[in-house]
Amino acid sequence: MSDQAPRGRVRVEPGRKRVRTYLAGHLVAETANPLLVWEVPYYPSYYFPLTGVIAELVPDGTTEHSPSRGEADVYDVRAGPAVATRAARRYASSPIEQLRDSVKFEWNLMDEWLEEDEPVYTHARDPQTRVDILASSRHIRVELDGVTVAETVRPSALFETGLPTRWYIPLTDVRMDLLAPSETVSHCPYKGKANYWSIEIAGKNHEDFVWCYRSPLPESQKIAGLACFYNERVDLYVDGEPEERPNTIFS
Repeated sequence: MSDQAPRGRVRVEPGRKRVRTYLAGHLVAETANPLLVWEVPYYPSYYFPLTGVIAELVPDGTTEHSPSRGEADVYDVRAGPAVATRAARRYASSPIEQLRDSVKFEWNLMDEWLEEDEPVYTHARDPQTRVDILASSRHIRVELDGVTVAETVRPSALFETGLPTRWYIPLTDVRMDLLAPSETVSHCPYKGKANYWSIEIAGKNHEDFVWCYRSPLPESQKIAGLACFYNERVDLYVDGEPEERPNTIFS
């Protein structure tokens, strides 16, 4: 349970992991008592206690207002010779008491984040999110613009909290002749780095409809080298029955 009742879209929970963040190889902040703050509903941000801040915080003279968190002082972060502009915020007079003596560092302006001794990418892991990957013999067919682009009876089903079931399909069961490699790359804190394909049908390009984790994180090895299609953008049939396209942030 969270120690702080939600205010608007924000909730706060104490974290249990040792968390560190770095800039240009220099330790910026470290704590075994981070705060997990859900500023958006999909994932949390880390806030560090002031006692865990190692780098120098230089006020840039501006503030930012949040309806839920209050007024934030904005800081540049100086770690050795490196400076990250407007990379830290402190809500010293926040109506959420837990935030007052904490500092948030902008994730993308830091060079490295560690949970315990392992790197984490994209954003902090949500302790309430679970990923289960199960071998299946369900008959999965993926159709787009009336063309079957994948069909298999040996998928892997990935169940992730808050998202629809993702069906990962062996490449030998995918119409690879319809796929064109994309330069898009994404990172997931639970699965790792994904590469993408676009689908070309009758001269029409459907950009980044398919992805693959070629070298996923250890806990997601079961999906290594398999292809997955956005349920939100294709017609998916499970055991012959059409699935309704879900409405998610990826729709």
